[in-house]
Amino acid sequence: MAEGATLPRLLLRERTLVLAAVAGVSALSWLYLVLFDGGMPDMSSMAGMAMTMPWTPSVFALTFAMWAVMMVGMMLPSAAPMILTYAALQHRRAEGTERWLPTVLFASGYLVVWTGFSAAATLLQWGLDRLALLLPMMSTSSALLGGALFVAAGVFQFTALKQACLKHCRSPFAFLLNRWRDGRRGAFAMGVEHGAYCLCCCWLLMLLLFAVGVMNLLWVAAIALFVFGEKLVRGGVWVARAGGVAMAGYGVWLIGWG
Repeated sequence: MAEGATLPRLLLRERTLVLAAVAGVSALSWLYLVLFDGGMPDMSSMAGMAMTMPWTPSVFALTFAMWAVMMVGMMLPSAAPMILTYAALQHRRAEGTERWLPTVLFASGYLVVWTGFSAAATLLQWGLDRLALLLPMMSTSSALLGGALFVAAGVFQFTALKQACLKHCRSPFAFLLNRWRDGRRGAFAMGVEHGAYCLCCCWLLMLLLFAVGVMNLLWVAAIALFVFGEKLVRGGVWVARAGGVAMAGYGVWLIGWG
């Protein structure tokens, strides 16, 4: 009887610790972004000119770090239900440190996928800069390119691929029960697989930052909230569809009149 009464308390404690860890890492990521943005020089007087800063190894590293931290701040909160569900299932299967380490590995696998995306986004930013398609505030100088990104992101919201990937993100129990792997390697592999589904859902939304400004924190927050809403809010399917219509419409406006 005492053991049965203790189990809910243990689960509540673990849920609290996992949520605190997710919230803490996310908060630190946003703090970094705010401080990074505040430390950038004012380039408003250079509007319309191509970026002239040479892409040295340190600039590559700093840009990659910016993208990687941004992805943590944007995507980790929406992964919290999946991480919590994994932690609860793991609690019933393991003892001691094995209750915690697999959960850390699961979350790490998820973030590794977004770190890979960050590397690709850094290379894309470098390429756009080399083609003189980026303004100093790190948004595209081409209304056509910006509009095309919005239209593509809007249309993608209605595709079968988007809906299939989003279904996995909305159903933590179904994903974990169907994809469960034991052990530390299994935990990491499951995190990578969940991250891959999440990346498939959201990669075009992340590329919208090239249309509105990579370090436009209002847009960064808006996209993060949209991702959170379409995944986790009841009626998220309608959030996704309404967002798709809005994005496609705005893209058409940019192409025609932007």
